[in-house]
Amino acid sequence: MNIPANLKYTKDHEWVSIDGDIATVGITDFAQKELGDIVYVEVETLDQTLSQDEVFGTVEAVKTVSDLFLPLSGEIIEFNEALEVTPEVVNADPYGKAWMIKVKISNTSEIEKLLSSDDYKKLIGA
Repeated sequence: MNIPANLKYTKDHEWVSIDGDIATVGITDFAQKELGDIVYVEVETLDQTLSQDEVFGTVEAVKTVSDLFLPLSGEIIEFNEALEVTPEVVNADPYGKAWMIKVKISNTSEIEKLLSSDDYKKLIGA
């Protein structure tokens, strides 16, 4: 299972890459494997400001739909529009081409609440 050490994680299986006050968010390798074949990614919160743990979108797999939870409070400034055409890239490259949103972080103290890769490994039993 791929769990990059340079990322932060949530208990809801989102990963976060932080560059200054911008966070890039996607779902983990564990999450995409649990969901199965991803057929649709929906984010209707572009340009909205949401609080940590609010739903920012959904991922639809063949047999289920799963909410996506915002790891850090802030404004959603970008959506990876390539996922509208090729959502299956989430299964192939969850930490690369399948990033979902970029967020302008409004409360950097929330970063401390995110899980390290070791903590996330413990959470999923890896």
